[in-house]
Amino acid sequence: MTAQKAKDLLLKLHNGSTYETVAGLRSKRLAFNAETVDITDSESAGRWRELLSGAGVQRASMTASGIFKDAASDETVRAAFLPARL
Repeated sequence: MTAQKAKDLLLKLHNGSTYETVAGLRSKRLAFNAETVDITDSESAGRWRELLSGAGVQRASMTASGIFKDAASDETVRAAFLPARL
């Protein structure tokens, strides 16, 4: 792997055997979050907050601007992350 500028980010997707570069990003925002599942209800002891043991919601979000390598790369990303069109 060659060195890259720290401000550059390559978006790569796994195609089954290797990672394929699909886009180059200039500005970006990347966030990871993990939340517990709140199961508090009117019958909770003392009305204290109750959390579901061993469960949670994990989320990753990315906002960026840049360019796709080609039209096929654009379609690959859309197919991987966007719901199928009806």
